[in-house]
Amino acid sequence: MLRTDHVALPVSDMDEAIKFYVEKLGLPLLSREVDPVQQEEFTFLALEGGNLELLKSLAHPFEKPQLKPPYCPHLALATEDMTATLKLIEEQHLPIVTGPLKIEDKVTWLYIADPDNNVIEFVQWLAQ
Repeated sequence: MLRTDHVALPVSDMDEAIKFYVEKLGLPLLSREVDPVQQEEFTFLALEGGNLELLKSLAHPFEKPQLKPPYCPHLALATEDMTATLKLIEEQHLPIVTGPLKIEDKVTWLYIADPDNNVIEFVQWLAQ
């Protein structure tokens, strides 16, 4: 059986990205390194069920993606309390891309974007 090890997101400024994910979203920082052979800087952050890797190319310019539906690819983070998550988003002054959206009695979700326009979905499943 396969399982998720990590998801990687491209970033333009590693310090800014770490600040966003650690200070704004509260993810624990695991490591930060530079690979001179691959010409990449990478950081790992802890997520339940796998890790998040922030990846900056030192050899190629960063191209910021456009924010447009259907907001893919995106990193989906499960929450058990969308009200509390929405409060955190508002307290941290994080711009909501769209949402909260809802399918009655099934699921509610919203999308935000990090400083590099990587889309993050917060999702609460209401029925299993």
